[in-house]
Amino acid sequence: MSAIPMSDEIVVIGSGFAAQQLVKSLRKLDGARPIRLITADGGDEYNKPDLSHVVSRDCSAAAMTRLSGSAFAEQQRIALLPHCPVLAIDPVRRTLLTAQGTFPYGQLVLATGASAVRPEIPGSEHLVTLNSQQEYAAAEARIRTASRILVLGAGLIGCELAMDMASAGKEVTLVDLAHSPLSTLLPTALSQPLQQALREQGVNLRLGQGVAGIAPQDPDRPNDGLRVTLSDGLVSAQDLVIAAVGLRPNLTLAQSAGLEVGRGIRVDDCLRTSDPHIFALGDGIEWRGQLLPFLQPIVLGANALARTLLGTPTALTLPPMLVKVKTPRYPLQLAGRTRGEDLAWQCRWNRAGMVAEARGADGELCGFVVGGDQMSAAFPLLRQLPR
Repeated sequence: MSAIPMSDEIVVIGSGFAAQQLVKSLRKLDGARPIRLITADGGDEYNKPDLSHVVSRDCSAAAMTRLSGSAFAEQQRIALLPHCPVLAIDPVRRTLLTAQGTFPYGQLVLATGASAVRPEIPGSEHLVTLNSQQEYAAAEARIRTASRILVLGAGLIGCELAMDMASAGKEVTLVDLAHSPLSTLLPTALSQPLQQALREQGVNLRLGQGVAGIAPQDPDRPNDGLRVTLSDGLVSAQDLVIAAVGLRPNLTLAQSAGLEVGRGIRVDDCLRTSDPHIFALGDGIEWRGQLLPFLQPIVLGANALARTLLGTPTALTLPPMLVKVKTPRYPLQLAGRTRGEDLAWQCRWNRAGMVAEARGADGELCGFVVGGDQMSAAFPLLRQLPR
């Protein structure tokens, strides 16, 4: 057997926010360590949360780019392999098989992210997802010309998309199996002002419903729109159906390499996988049994992982984190534990906003929701949450 190639290069697979944040964190600490970024796309830097607001801002996919992949690589002094899918990982030889050849690694970081869930319904091939700049670019022309859009999923992204598109004059229908928006984040009563704001924006709420099927209005004329059937039998004509029902971590590469996976790629407190030379970061990981789909854990994770990769093992620690719902007619911020039958809520309402505090059996604050014109109450409450 030939010798295992020795390399001190840190290789990162992926080019999303997690991968680029890690590169930046590494470069702040070490200007000389060899870093290679391998990605299936072009490696361009863009702000992913902007995808929820591209319609009202009349922003093209191309205009979202902050820095091209080549410019990012030059700025950070790294080797970039764009448009280069990784086909397999050989953990024994510590090599990667890619579309452009085989590359050794000293330490490997999987920042392979998560993909938008596509519900298994008849006609699911007609669904559009907007989980990346590339997906938006593929659907951009259809979004611009669509006058009737159905958004499937009334979670954080679905609500943001629905309000944004309605504010741009689109006829929007928002569908969710739950009976209230943001059902995984908020008690039903606290979502009522958001429901009202969505209706005032012109959004047609179809809550407690699912999509039973999607079909072309006329199979011979694909530009004539779609025929969408809801679970209650209601049929409507739509130009576009957007799926915003959640994300599923991309696990294929990790699984094929024999790494331990659950709902995500399982990592320890230092973001190390079950292989001592392979780490993972981003919304594809499972850390302490939970997925971390928001930006703040990625930033903190990148900072900790950079130190670990450079020789100072550093555990990821997460303070209470603020989740922002960017729905301009009625914005919301929440943190801590906001779901559970054991919570006692203390709410203060006015005509334009609310402050809702969740307290446990001991009476201590364990979560909160603020909305409307009361957003300034968020940070004082955040400081009160137990760490």
